[in-house]
Amino acid sequence: MAGPESDVAVKPDPELEEGGPLDALANAFIGKLLDFGVDGIGPLQSSSEVLARVRRKHGDDRERVVDAIVAEHIRKGAVGGFVTGVGGIFTMPVAIPVNVLEFYTFATRMVAAIAEERGYDVSSRSTRAAVLLSLVGADADELMRKAGVTTAMGMTGSGRLARLATSRLPKAAAMMVNKAVGFRLLTAVGGRALGRFVRFVPVAGGVIGAGLDGYLMKRIADHARREFGDREAGAPTG
Repeated sequence: MAGPESDVAVKPDPELEEGGPLDALANAFIGKLLDFGVDGIGPLQSSSEVLARVRRKHGDDRERVVDAIVAEHIRKGAVGGFVTGVGGIFTMPVAIPVNVLEFYTFATRMVAAIAEERGYDVSSRSTRAAVLLSLVGADADELMRKAGVTTAMGMTGSGRLARLATSRLPKAAAMMVNKAVGFRLLTAVGGRALGRFVRFVPVAGGVIGAGLDGYLMKRIADHARREFGDREAGAPTG
């Protein structure tokens, strides 16, 4: 599990350093996820506010708190999938980008709230980078390599994101991680576009969208629960 904070060496993949037309888009997308999903803006509660609200209801039972956070965000993911899919092919050009941003905003907030409940500082750039990496599942190892986060600290395998969260991640490394995650998540727009071609029929498309987005949110939640073990206990949880 997470040990003492350590420095992380940086030697990013040249592809991430070169820049290009997608750089600004990827960075802006990640910036929105952190602003909306972690810090909260306007009516959107921050991850800390969500956690405080759930704690008031469930007290000090950490696993009940995590269960409640996950259940709430699976519902929100399903509702978002239904609303953006209910119009079928007629609303697809607008619905897909909206759905992707909304889905990953809620996923980011859910993971950040889980991480904070498990003892991690979501205000630190290391934890924020780990939260973002949790959104890409098994691709996290590849993106950490591309971003130049070395494996010298054992940042592979289960719990690697918890180790990253407690490291002293240089600003340059965090920026590379964020950019790599942004690139990867933006490809989801294309994947969702293909998936929506089976949702031609209004209403039926909403049902399919609800089921798919609820399922994907649960997968991210399960991954986050494995990665962010209880920091105080010093062992993985869930």
